[in-house]
Amino acid sequence: MAEITAALVKALREKTGAGMMDAKKALVENGGDEAAAIDWLRAKGLSKAAKKSGRTAADGLVSVQVSEDGKTGAIVELNAETDFVARNDKFQSALAGITKAALETDGSVEAVAAAPSPDGEGSVDDLIKRLIATIGENMTLRRSAKLTAEGKVASYIHNAETAGMGKVGVLVALDGSGDLEDLGRKVAMHIAATSPAAATTDELDPALIESEKHVLTEQARESGKPDNVIEKMIVGRMQKFYKEVVLVEQPFVMNPDQTVGKFLEENGATLKGFVHFKLGEGIEKEADNFADEVASMTKGS
Repeated sequence: MAEITAALVKALREKTGAGMMDAKKALVENGGDEAAAIDWLRAKGLSKAAKKSGRTAADGLVSVQVSEDGKTGAIVELNAETDFVARNDKFQSALAGITKAALETDGSVEAVAAAPSPDGEGSVDDLIKRLIATIGENMTLRRSAKLTAEGKVASYIHNAETAGMGKVGVLVALDGSGDLEDLGRKVAMHIAATSPAAATTDELDPALIESEKHVLTEQARESGKPDNVIEKMIVGRMQKFYKEVVLVEQPFVMNPDQTVGKFLEENGATLKGFVHFKLGEGIEKEADNFADEVASMTKGS
């Protein structure tokens, strides 16, 4: 039996479009024989999923779940090609099980994909492959995350499609006193509305800060002002920028006279972290060309 190396798995994935775990299993089951492994994947119906793997999956749902003690929360984005599939009971049921798996692992995509399937057959990755073959659309486990707190983790879904699932999902972890679940939900609703880039200024991506400074500096130079004046202008403008993109610096949507940070402080709560998923954010979806699609379907007929 040939050694099942990473290179062999990679080569099989490139030829078949199968998932990493499926490709490895196929090679193991067939003693490292690539041709036999390809036939094995086809026989298992995984080639059907592979054919769809190049199609853009930018729709779907974001799902959130919080543990019974309220101290742990998980959020998952499962993509499909159309909104129609996102409303499918099988899709939603599978996503609920996948989100539960995220609660029971470290929450990373890799850990969730490798977790036992909620239906007891293989892994979560296997489950998604079966969904693709059954429903007929490409699907992707795009993102997942997990938050924990000594206090509470609150969740919020904006415009829910069904319980705990929608197009925008937020988790907020708080420590402190008071009704942390209620406070967290209010902050989560604020996050859904404002999409902050980071919880605090210190957590902002340095590249984002430098980019903004560069833009503001170039704008100021266009005014012809001297460098010493420009430096003072940039300080003020960066403070304004922080109020726009940093959660604790933002005016609270439910009371714009105070910041989110001040709201939490006055209620005895401390922000420990947040996660915000907006469905399909950052995915470039190709426009369908119906004429080209028809031409490709009829070619050779």
